[in-house]
Amino acid sequence: MSILNVENLSHGFGDRAIFNNVSFRLLKGEHIGLIGANGEGKSTFMNIIIGKLQPDEGKVEWSKNVRVGYLDQHTVLEKGMTLRDVLKSAYAFLFEMETNMNSICDKMGDASEEELTTMMEELGMIQDLLMAHDFYVIDSKIEEISHAFDLDEIGLDRDVTDLSGGQRTKVLLAKLLLEKPDILLLDEPTNYLDVPHIEWLKRYLLDYENAFILISHDIPFLNSVVNLIYHMDQQELNRYVGDYDKFQEVYAVKKAQITAAYNRQQQEIAELEDFVARNKARVSTRNMAMSRQKKLDKMDKIELMREKPKPEFNFINARAAGKYIFETKDLVIGYDEPLSKSLNLSMERGQKIVLTGANGIGKTTLLKSILGLIPPISGEATLGDYLYIGYFEQEMPSGNTSTCIEEIWKEFPSFTQYQVRSALAKCGLTTDHIESQVRVLSGGEQAKVRLCKLLNKETNILLLDEPTNHLDVDAKEELKRALMEYKGSILLICHEPDFYEGLATDLWDCSKWSLKI
Repeated sequence: MSILNVENLSHGFGDRAIFNNVSFRLLKGEHIGLIGANGEGKSTFMNIIIGKLQPDEGKVEWSKNVRVGYLDQHTVLEKGMTLRDVLKSAYAFLFEMETNMNSICDKMGDASEEELTTMMEELGMIQDLLMAHDFYVIDSKIEEISHAFDLDEIGLDRDVTDLSGGQRTKVLLAKLLLEKPDILLLDEPTNYLDVPHIEWLKRYLLDYENAFILISHDIPFLNSVVNLIYHMDQQELNRYVGDYDKFQEVYAVKKAQITAAYNRQQQEIAELEDFVARNKARVSTRNMAMSRQKKLDKMDKIELMREKPKPEFNFINARAAGKYIFETKDLVIGYDEPLSKSLNLSMERGQKIVLTGANGIGKTTLLKSILGLIPPISGEATLGDYLYIGYFEQEMPSGNTSTCIEEIWKEFPSFTQYQVRSALAKCGLTTDHIESQVRVLSGGEQAKVRLCKLLNKETNILLLDEPTNHLDVDAKEELKRALMEYKGSILLICHEPDFYEGLATDLWDCSKWSLKI
């Protein structure tokens, strides 16, 4: 039975088309991976099917009484709300049902026998729904999910606006799972999640009986939980049975078949055109030439799949740094309160260090403290000599109305327009993206703009805070290659072992010194 039907969907932003006549359906129990390069419109598609965006053409139809749960990375959490408030809001619709049930009970004293029968039926239905959605054990369910995501260690009475990116994702995901929707829509749920919680989510989705649609560039995660792939590419949406690895096999065969058919057709076209050119002027062969020309005119021309621009990342190496990149002496990091024990750390030239550990224990705070962007609670961090620093932040500041060109020009005012466009194109951005405002780009495209700034300056130390979040598969592979070849030092926060294995010279487990464990 079809839960969701999407028919003849077309949508675009300005003169840039995202989808053209796309159709899609979701059946009960399907576990779908929605894939495609950065900027192909995966999140836009999600926003259209939940009604946040109206398509230019086409229709979206959900089955009646289907409850949809959507994990959106950009959900705003209001100041003043605690973690407990956010988690409890998952049951808002049940509290409304309870209010409705109490209202029915109040009216029963004045009801006729016929009305009473109707009311009793409605009460029974509401009661069943309340039971099915754990209404009478809300507190224990909140405690259970809080423990699963380590939210109880953060503190359920903590203000949500004080949370790190990873903690925020965990709260939103926990709230979504408490809602027990009929359909889950998950947009890059593993971004910011640490390894134990990715494993927990993997087990949850494997046992999930209902349907879900998952956007993810985490291929091992995707492979382990989906049984269907929908590939978004060049304004089309195509269905493939199996996991991501199976999709790659079938897609490679499909591309090879199209290329072979294209080459055969091109040869046939060349032969027909040659015959027409040689014979159209002669009376005896003119009719045959006209027949060949008609065949040419009616031919349905095969087009090759347009290759996406693949990113090219090459960091510019500055002169060698001094022996020590940084040293800390009795450093205690934090904001209003300490996040760490007293730290005495040092990093030497040539080291490529990965910081690991759960969300919210202070990995980003450590980077910012080393750079002097935030003051320590106590102690000090001293940077070494001859450092040319490149810093990649997790997210871009909101409200930025600059275009991509303006964003790079601000950083490199001496660049010509050609140099700016060329630098952005090397990062895998098309002309449409380059001329757009940064804020309208997808998360992956925004990350490529930030990487573009880093790639075009001389550095000998890179501090990278979750650089793989939002990046598509090609960009991740290219970034790893570039970092492997980089001659300078690297201090990297990353939750993807597949990315940093073979790259890191040292792993620092931040949970050993954190006060938040």
